Amino acid sequence: MTTTIDSAQKLHLVFGGELESLDGIRFADVKGLDIVGIFPDFASAQIAWRAKAQSTVDNALTRYFIVHLHRLLEP
Repeated sequence: MTTTIDSAQKLHLVFGGELESLDGIRFADVKGLDIVGIFPDFASAQIAWRAKAQSTVDNALTRYFIVHLHRLLEP
């Protein structure tokens, strides 16, 4: 069985949490990561990412990321 991915559907994951330090990307509490959601395109993921990032601007150690899931799913 061959699996194909709809080229119009480019899934993106938005998540974040508090880092141990500003020197790298190692989370202080992996179990406490904030999974914002999975979005059908980069534009909607970016809107969600920006909202979460701006809401945590007072905490320098909190970071949010966009993961291009469609790149991981394509062979």
